Amino acid sequence: MEKRIIKAGLVQQTCTADIEANKANLERNIAACVQQGAQLVVLQELHNSLYFCQTENTALFDLAESIPGISTDYYGEIARKHGIVLVTSLFEKRAAGLYHNTAVVLDSDGSIAGKYRKMHIPDDPAYYEKFYFTPGDLGFEPIDTSLGKLGVLVCWDQWYPEAARLMTLRGAELLIYPTAIGWESSDTEAEKQRQLSAWIISQRAHAVANGVPVIAVNRVGHEPDPSRQTRGIQFWGNSFVAGPQGELLAEANNERPENLVVEIDLERSENVRRWWPFLRDRRIDAYEGLTRRFLD
Repeated sequence: MEKRIIKAGLVQQTCTADIEANKANLERNIAACVQQGAQLVVLQELHNSLYFCQTENTALFDLAESIPGISTDYYGEIARKHGIVLVTSLFEKRAAGLYHNTAVVLDSDGSIAGKYRKMHIPDDPAYYEKFYFTPGDLGFEPIDTSLGKLGVLVCWDQWYPEAARLMTLRGAELLIYPTAIGWESSDTEAEKQRQLSAWIISQRAHAVANGVPVIAVNRVGHEPDPSRQTRGIQFWGNSFVAGPQGELLAEANNERPENLVVEIDLERSENVRRWWPFLRDRRIDAYEGLTRRFLD
């Protein structure tokens, strides 16, 4: 079988309150990935700004923007200039009072190939996303690009096997997760390791269960809590790529910005699915209960 290899770039970045500086830094890191041969570059969740969901503040809705808009123009031009597919993550203003956490994929000609609105929205201390984001309404649809079909999901979606499965059943060749996840400083070292391990295991399991590669790109560095009710979030980085058997192809560090460029053989998924035919043996006649909240 002929190999179909793409080079994917992952940009793990520390963000500041200066949006224009963040965007300029991203542009430099994207170019650095391209210099190493990247054809696909994936950015982290809500990469233009600090992770603003640590507090509930109506003034922060001013960070949102239309799609298409300023950021899609900016990143579209970067994608066009380098001839790459670029996965971005934006705070979308759809209408007055209606906002989404939206991933936008720019194709190699700079056009918008498609977008995905985050479906699962958390509401936890320091992650008050339900205050800002309406759950997505575009479903779990892969985005067609010049490199193939990308199953783009966002952060909290990564804990749900149903989301990964539905993307796969609709033809996704890669699962991609822009992410913002980290530790609270009061967590013990043992608890930190349990959280990180669970995060990696869950996404590697999606790769195994669906026979597709997974790309996860996380923020890194400390971001303070503006309300000072907590000691902020230490985003744990650890961006990684897993192959279709869950094998780790590359893994970033936990403490500092880093770019990864990784070769991914998309044809390998075909072989893995022949060896481990999980899709063949699914008992779709017996899964009705999955559409219920709980089985009493």
